[in-house]
Amino acid sequence: MTVSLPLVLVLGVIAWAAIKFLGVRLWVVAVIALFGFYLNQTFLAPAIDSGTRTGVDIVNGTDPD
Repeated sequence: MTVSLPLVLVLGVIAWAAIKFLGVRLWVVAVIALFGFYLNQTFLAPAIDSGTRTGVDIVNGTDPD
């Protein structure tokens, strides 16, 4: 069974859970999100993208080739 969820929805639920149950402040979540957008524009973006895709393939049990 394949479930397709938008990444924004998944991250939103994780952020809500962190604020609600871990006591993380809203401004910390906002700073982390902004840092992600800034990091996207650096030379590290291709490595992060590749690592994320490999991790998803491992979790899903699919062959990346």
